[in-house]
Amino acid sequence: MEKENRNALFETTPVPKAFLTLALPVVMSKIVSMIYNMVDIYFIGRTGNANLVAGVSICAPVFLLMVSLGDLFGLGGSSVMSRLFGQKKDEEGKRVSSFTFYSAIATGIFITVIMLVFKTPILHMLGAEGEVFSYAGEYYTWIALGAPFIILTLIPANQLRTEGLANIAMIGSIVGSVVNMILDPVFIFGLGMGAGGAAIATVLGNIVTDILFVVCIRKKSRKLSVDFKMAKVDLAVIGAVFAIGLPSSLNNLMNSFGTALLNRSLASYGADKVAAMGIASKVNMLVAMIMIAFAFGAQALIGYNYGAGNKARLREILKFDLLVQMIIALAGGALLMIFAPSMIRLFMDDAVIVEAGTLILRRMLLGLPFVGIFLVCSTLFMSAGKSLPTLIMSLSRQGIVFAAALFVLSLTLGYTGVITAQPVADMLSALLAVVLLRVSKIEI
Repeated sequence: MEKENRNALFETTPVPKAFLTLALPVVMSKIVSMIYNMVDIYFIGRTGNANLVAGVSICAPVFLLMVSLGDLFGLGGSSVMSRLFGQKKDEEGKRVSSFTFYSAIATGIFITVIMLVFKTPILHMLGAEGEVFSYAGEYYTWIALGAPFIILTLIPANQLRTEGLANIAMIGSIVGSVVNMILDPVFIFGLGMGAGGAAIATVLGNIVTDILFVVCIRKKSRKLSVDFKMAKVDLAVIGAVFAIGLPSSLNNLMNSFGTALLNRSLASYGADKVAAMGIASKVNMLVAMIMIAFAFGAQALIGYNYGAGNKARLREILKFDLLVQMIIALAGGALLMIFAPSMIRLFMDDAVIVEAGTLILRRMLLGLPFVGIFLVCSTLFMSAGKSLPTLIMSLSRQGIVFAAALFVLSLTLGYTGVITAQPVADMLSALLAVVLLRVSKIEI
């Protein structure tokens, strides 16, 4: 009976209710994660040290790299699994879940070794110089050691939703974030560990989340597995996971690349500009992460109905998804536009950083409606197993399109061009998404 109820959520429950049932837990976990990010940068900002804030901001691409590798297996696996569950191939889906779980652990160990061996050149490549280098190094080392735990978190967080267990994914993520927030002031101020303390708190929060996810999968799930004996899958399945997971991973790698490129472009204008960008980016994510959560919260629903061939329901899901994205982008963006100075000041009460951060934030917010269009199209391509459009999308917004916009605008407009590149890239990427949707011939 429980299994039938879970299938009904994907097959017969009214679209708004099914969409919100799956997406809202993701949104709640993202909100808590955002609060953690806000608290994290708040405590770091309370040190009053712009070099420390810049050092942590410079390491953002490192964390994004780990997220991208988690998405390689988490989003790639969940895309394959949701279609398999829609085709009633539950045993095959269970094997995919086990394979991706252990693949993530092995990948994390490999990344830890590589990052520690090449620590100095990587930090220089990210733009860490002078006093900023030492603070960045403290944060980097602990994040590198935590790579297996950070990467692993993304696997069950994505895959639990394919079984309709979005609430469990939410609880695990929230508990980890709360642990992180509690430990932040303890390590940063109580133990005087500064940037390194913030990183340790992040790693420990992810460890707690991993433990909770494993316990819940073993006790609650009927379609997922952490049994190593179930991890054997054929090459065709591995190829299907990577066909979607690799572009999804590249999307976050491009985010990492874009952030590093932006920080390097800003470095010549001073550490205060890098710090302002770091704070503005965190505030912008208050709205952007909610949009992302709704988009990817619907991924299992889209993939299941695509796999089941239910075109009418799929169209209804996509229309509702786009409506939700536009409402959040316009309403949330307007609020942050109005309260931009207060939001920046909340994290660092420095006149120069508040002024720079306010301008940067308001420029970023202009791109949010285009981000919504981009997210709906990206989720559809991913859920439908369309690897080429997914790959192109992954390389565009924070990669090729952003790099081109940053290069042209920085040359022509200087600092103003640097901080305008993101919304321009958002607009161009949304146009690209619409074109790909028309030529990809997805049957909806």
